[in-house]
Amino acid sequence: MSKQKLPRKTKKQKERAQKILNELYTYYPNPECELDHRNPFELLIATILSAQCTDVRVNKVTPELFELYPTPELMKDAPIEDLEELVRTTGFFRNKAKSLKETSTILAEEFDGKVPQNMDDLLKLRGAARKTANVVLGNAFGINEGVVVDTHVKRFSNRFGLTKHKSNTDKIERDLMALFPQENWTDLSHLMIHHGRGPCKARISSAPDHPLCEEYGINCECQKMRDKEKKS
Repeated sequence: MSKQKLPRKTKKQKERAQKILNELYTYYPNPECELDHRNPFELLIATILSAQCTDVRVNKVTPELFELYPTPELMKDAPIEDLEELVRTTGFFRNKAKSLKETSTILAEEFDGKVPQNMDDLLKLRGAARKTANVVLGNAFGINEGVVVDTHVKRFSNRFGLTKHKSNTDKIERDLMALFPQENWTDLSHLMIHHGRGPCKARISSAPDHPLCEEYGINCECQKMRDKEKKS
């Protein structure tokens, strides 16, 4: 997507985006991935497991999983029943176990047991959609191919008026890529997620003139709150 033509953004829009980015860095100076991992393979597997599951839960599951099956070669030969039991608490465990086994097989047989460092090859892996690929590229290899868009990033982007798209993750990602410098794309996702899990939760302050973010000392110009103020 980064090689495709992105939406045109005005200088004013980009300047505002930069101010928001700077402020986020002020409050979250060391943004990083919250999935525990020691290498690209572990990050890939953890990210696949994180679908419809919290990072906290995944981090409780992966230590035993990686102790038993630390490489693609070992994981591809793991009994599917064992994988299912190990990842059961992450939800959708049967599909996830199949994804882990099939992905490990592809890595072992087609990529010499190594996680590929490009979007096209990552998308060949079962359970690895663009979001997963962006996580792996950005955090394992330092490659800013795109912006990870999860529920927190969606909410943040809409409240801050960074996109007009409510649910289309591809279009939201393109808007963010067009607004923010490429070297910050990986950090940007972490920053928005940190803010979304903290002051910018889905349920916001009931008082229109007192956004929850301001309770944390962050003047975020929340679009949703500003809209409420106009109606009140």
